[in-house]
Amino acid sequence: MTDAQCLALVRGIHTAIYVVMAVATFVLLYAGVTGAHGTWLWVVLGLLGIEVIVFAGNGFKCPLTAIAVKYGAETGHVFDTFLPERFTRHTFRFFGTVMFVGLVLLAARWGGVFR
Repeated sequence: MTDAQCLALVRGIHTAIYVVMAVATFVLLYAGVTGAHGTWLWVVLGLLGIEVIVFAGNGFKCPLTAIAVKYGAETGHVFDTFLPERFTRHTFRFFGTVMFVGLVLLAARWGGVFR
């Protein structure tokens, strides 16, 4: 594979992971707000837990970003996915906040604070 093909592959994988994790974050918030639960909630919590561990273990940087740079990606906000910059510019701040709120609401529900 050429570097351009490898970069396209990395960007495609990173975009797919981004979309899955964004959906998982909103599913967590939904569960916290509504009290809905099921096996899917444990899957979401597992996915988000893995994401946090990988992110924190890599110095709070996505490991796929470094791989994208290795194959010729330029720096900026949109160089490592196929998503527009307006979707990725504030990813960590936005999704971190949504995840935190979802976890707090879920913990409050499980703790019996509200039903």
